[in-house]
Amino acid sequence: MIRILFVCHGNICRSPMGEYLLRDIAARKGWTEKDIYIESAATSTEEIGNGVYPPVKKLLEERGINCSKKRARRLRSDEYWNWDYILCFDAENVSEIGRICGQDLGHKVHLLGSYAGQQGDIADPWYTRDFKLCMEQTENGCKAFLELLTRYRD
Repeated sequence: MIRILFVCHGNICRSPMGEYLLRDIAARKGWTEKDIYIESAATSTEEIGNGVYPPVKKLLEERGINCSKKRARRLRSDEYWNWDYILCFDAENVSEIGRICGQDLGHKVHLLGSYAGQQGDIADPWYTRDFKLCMEQTENGCKAFLELLTRYRD
């Protein structure tokens, strides 16, 4: 089983978007819960316990994806080795993961956009208010990431 953790600042916008999109994309490609396990977490404590931010929830629901049970949680320092991949959205996330978990000795921490050839960050829609662009960039990253995993799997 491949274990993937998406991480963003608050775990209410980008990381749950990645979590639920990748689950959906993987399921549509025939991956099962025995093949892949996906979660998301925050680097901050600001939103702990809160649900997915309404504009993100709406975009996911428009695709038939229910994220109503998701509650924000913070990345724990003791869980680094539980994951095969830790996918982030910006350089600040990468830095904060290092602060929380220490050095990336397992080379697990990656920028999601890099899988789709995107240079730089996937901007936080909390600040930009461009939730559709974030969804598009996150989906492109998820599709490219899963394609890479599929090549290794086959």
